Amino acid sequence: MSADDVALAREIAAQAGRLLVSLRSSYGSLDDPEVSRRLRTEADAAAHDHIAARLAAARPGDALLSEEGADDDVRLSRARVWIVDPLDGTWEYGQGRDDFAVHVALWESGALVAGALGLPSRDLVLDTASVPRVADALPTARPVRIVVSRSRTPVGIQDVVTRLAVALGRDVEVDTVGSAGAKTAEVIEGRADAYLHDAGLSEWDVAAPAAVAAAAGLTVCRLDGSPVQYNRRPPLVGDLLVGVPVVASALLDVLS
Repeated sequence: MSADDVALAREIAAQAGRLLVSLRSSYGSLDDPEVSRRLRTEADAAAHDHIAARLAAARPGDALLSEEGADDDVRLSRARVWIVDPLDGTWEYGQGRDDFAVHVALWESGALVAGALGLPSRDLVLDTASVPRVADALPTARPVRIVVSRSRTPVGIQDVVTRLAVALGRDVEVDTVGSAGAKTAEVIEGRADAYLHDAGLSEWDVAAPAAVAAAAGLTVCRLDGSPVQYNRRPPLVGDLLVGVPVVASALLDVLS
């Protein structure tokens, strides 16, 4: 892991986050759906343009895969590819919510080597160089907590929760959070024990949160236990599990 690459990812995520917060504040009330739509459209483009320009200037030889940019197959033959989501949780952002994020990650020769997960509403960036390790243990002061998507609850989640509670011998609760980055941060920061998503994720949704989560000692994998692959065509991941190892292991057993 290059310290320079992590520092660059962190700086870019922080800058893009500040841009997003400032832009949203300039719009005033978001009660009008048309105003919210315009904000989302402008914010996606502005954050992408900022990130793309910074990376082009700082790492001109690297490729870029961004949710908001045109995909170029040249990335498939490059050793270094930045995988970014300029605004993860666009809908939440446009509603004035706090659970949106900025994702900046670097894939190099088959592995994620640097990542920054920006949480702009908190003026916070979690990165692969400085994130603290998460204890591999069940919580003692609350039930085991699983976070899932607000807009796409995993199929059969209540059955999964019931079986997981039996497997762990603990109460298990489910909560909904907005963006993939915000959900992963809940686990990294110890407010939740796993993030479960069963379909529809792309590489830009996953790469930066996965890189930071792995650096924190969390389990990051597909729901069948296989590793997540990056820099593919098409750039689809599908499902994802991020969790404290003891909880992730039990979830994989339940899901199998």
